[in-house]
Amino acid sequence: MTIEDESLRALQEAVKLSPDNLPLRKHFAASLTARGLFVEAEKEYLAALALAPDDSELKYELASVFYQLGKYGQSLVIVEDLAGGSPHARALVLHARLLLNDGKVDQAAEKYRQALAIDRSVTDESLAEQLGVSAREMLRESYVENRERLAVKSAGDEDPDYLVDLERPSIAFRDVGGMEDIKEQVRMKIIHPLNNPDIYKAYGKQIGGGILMYGPPGCGKTHLARATAGEIKAGFISVGINDVLDMWLGNSEKNLHEIFEQARRNSPCVLFFDEVDALAASRADLRTSGGKQVINQFLSELDGVETSNEGVLVLAATNAPWHLDSAFRRPGRFDRIIFVPPPDKDARASILRIMTAGKPVDKIDFELLAKRSEKFSGADLKNLVDVAIEAKLESALKTGVPEPLTTKDLEKAMKVVKPSTLEWFSTARNYAMYANQGGAYDDILKYLK
Repeated sequence: MTIEDESLRALQEAVKLSPDNLPLRKHFAASLTARGLFVEAEKEYLAALALAPDDSELKYELASVFYQLGKYGQSLVIVEDLAGGSPHARALVLHARLLLNDGKVDQAAEKYRQALAIDRSVTDESLAEQLGVSAREMLRESYVENRERLAVKSAGDEDPDYLVDLERPSIAFRDVGGMEDIKEQVRMKIIHPLNNPDIYKAYGKQIGGGILMYGPPGCGKTHLARATAGEIKAGFISVGINDVLDMWLGNSEKNLHEIFEQARRNSPCVLFFDEVDALAASRADLRTSGGKQVINQFLSELDGVETSNEGVLVLAATNAPWHLDSAFRRPGRFDRIIFVPPPDKDARASILRIMTAGKPVDKIDFELLAKRSEKFSGADLKNLVDVAIEAKLESALKTGVPEPLTTKDLEKAMKVVKPSTLEWFSTARNYAMYANQGGAYDDILKYLK
């Protein structure tokens, strides 16, 4: 086999030196597939399966390669074998393609529907169009089927099928680098009321309420929300725009209501809305009544008009708080608004320690790196570590000797990775200076000074 790509040749040599290294062989096979070298990839996946014959992911990748090579019969044998184990969303989509290729449209649609019920991220608009049903309709059908199954379950059944997943996070505040002031505000609003309910009730304070976190992307808002649930051992429901919005009139409001109902049934529960401005944009900017109805429903759920929100802790994150409808900031709704800036120097050092934990390192000067990475977000720091590790991997594949990560490696990566927060602050500065009614963005001005 002759490979023109230099990086692939290096991987090929590394596999020859270490033929029983399963992760390395998987990576080589995936790289071949990504470059369209399916014949070569087939050989590598077969070799990898000889090392791990029960690896379902390897089986799926081999089935995909067979499909690309037009070996539909061999691909079908594998996906049918995978169907006997735990559901595999991508394998179900591949199964749907194979059935469609064989003219079995109804069976293909059913397999595709099953895949979406497991994992919505496998949505394939092109495949859905060939099946004659829009992807959004199929998501709705899958949801209706889940709700029908839920209706016949007894009240004592556990783990029912819901519109969104309920998590039990294992991380806590100890896993969040820095952000001590923000953690303390969350403790006062959420954690202390749950741990000391009698004291709060004596003062007439309800356990629950909302916190809105805003700031540049990648600074840990989602991570902090998940850690909050883990800190109090509560359920965690992460809600995205796709979990709520629906093309049919009235369904978006129903989805939103059901999500809140799910949180109420599982209290104490942290209900987290990411990119909340997409669901709660200013009504003055909306041209359709449908969008306004969703916002009205959202406000109604936050107020607990029909059902108490006791024990439901609503956290939301946005990169653009200036687009949020002002009604959400009223007391009882998102009455605590927290600016989440890029991590400070101590926090950056903590984040780098957490991200390099468990990896081969050699006397890394975290304080020096933290000093030189001003305005880096948590995501930027992760990217920094990833770039440094990739350089080490490239070197190790050539020499066959893995070496530990050093301060110089991370400093070298810092020449490539730049802070992504600068563009956000450029926009935020304008709002903070010229549209800062009531001092809503004073924290931004304070940070910039």
